[in-house]
Amino acid sequence: MHHAFKLGEAEHNVELSRAPGRYRLHVGDSTIAVNLADTADGRSWLTIADRHVEVVVATRGDDVYVHYDGEAYQLQYRHPLDRLAASAGGSADDQLRAPMPGSIVAVQVGAGDAVVKGQTLLVMESMKMETLITAPRDGVIDAIAFEKGQTFDRDALLVTLKKADA
Repeated sequence: MHHAFKLGEAEHNVELSRAPGRYRLHVGDSTIAVNLADTADGRSWLTIADRHVEVVVATRGDDVYVHYDGEAYQLQYRHPLDRLAASAGGSADDQLRAPMPGSIVAVQVGAGDAVVKGQTLLVMESMKMETLITAPRDGVIDAIAFEKGQTFDRDALLVTLKKADA
């Protein structure tokens, strides 16, 4: 499976495949045996090739924090669709995705409507809690993917924006 992570300002493209009892990390032309295992006492151990080190791993959204070999690192997972939009000259802000599974309870705009940053576009409900989906920037609604009452999964594309004509 293809993944991309940002470490500092550098983006790293990696492939991950399964191997018996571990994984294989493919970086460029190199393949490295890796494994992350938790022990019964709550400790985590990272094995890279023949090196076995204790690590602490924590996640928050797409951010992964790793304390490894006396150093702390922050990795940011880059979703393949965000990377594709960026490479096509678009922006991740052009696509508004569902932060969790839910259903649409109100649609405040339609295709072709001009919107301003912070304007409510949709109201979704998940686990009896309403969440406002707002415009991340000024623009024009290109498409609304769901109507009132329809359900969706986490990361479903809800709204697409385009630049306003000058």
